[in-house]
Amino acid sequence: MHTLRDGTPLPHVGFGTYPLRGEEGVTAITSALEVGYRYLDTAVNYDNEREVGEALRRSGLPREEVLVATKLPGRAHERASAIASVEQSLERLGLDRLDLVLVHWPNPSKGRYVEAVEALIECRERGLVRWVGTSNYTPAHLREVVAATGEAPVLNQVECHPLFPQADLLPVHEELGILTQAWSPLGKRQAQYDAAPVLAPAQRLGVSPAQVILRWHLQRGIMPLPKSGTPQRQRDNLDVLGVELTEQEVAAISALGREDGRLFDGDPETHEEM
Repeated sequence: MHTLRDGTPLPHVGFGTYPLRGEEGVTAITSALEVGYRYLDTAVNYDNEREVGEALRRSGLPREEVLVATKLPGRAHERASAIASVEQSLERLGLDRLDLVLVHWPNPSKGRYVEAVEALIECRERGLVRWVGTSNYTPAHLREVVAATGEAPVLNQVECHPLFPQADLLPVHEELGILTQAWSPLGKRQAQYDAAPVLAPAQRLGVSPAQVILRWHLQRGIMPLPKSGTPQRQRDNLDVLGVELTEQEVAAISALGREDGRLFDGDPETHEEM
């Protein structure tokens, strides 16, 4: 369903692990692996890398069958700090290599969002990481990265849901060969389950509104990362390959977008997390 620039296939839907922590978190993540998820998304700032690693071990799945991604925190953008952060993530996860590390937020006032990517490229060259990605980078940030490093990140994970469909960013990603990942793909507390453009195809297809929204992402070329601690909902979120929206239905859901559609004040030009 999705492929990276080097041709590597990625699962159609990944599993978001925030804020799953403790034994309950391990149980939920293990359940996700048991029902079929093969991509786990965590972050240093989620404070659950140990839980993700433990769930992977409990699942009994071969390491090569599951892709594990984590994120570099804002306090570790400086080159040496970034490399140390990746090494610490590997230790917490109990892994020899990460499949993907993303810079979590660009934190533009600090001015190190290119340096952070360069550090991750060094980690890749050292065999600590397979692929380098970003999260919440704008087109301007991405072009600066390309100018400095000669390459684009393999993916950029951004807020994306029906109220904030990222219509302007997607063409830039396509131009640069970047896969779009969606955090909060269903819209959390602003989920548009009752909106007519979502309800109509759900009723037509006999599926849930959440499945319609996840399929909307897929048909736009986006990899969604839904989170759920409930096994049945985990299965439902994964079971969207047989759902097919019309072009008109996709466009109608996209039309729900609005300028103030973000879940919080998460504009990457101003929002920063350390």
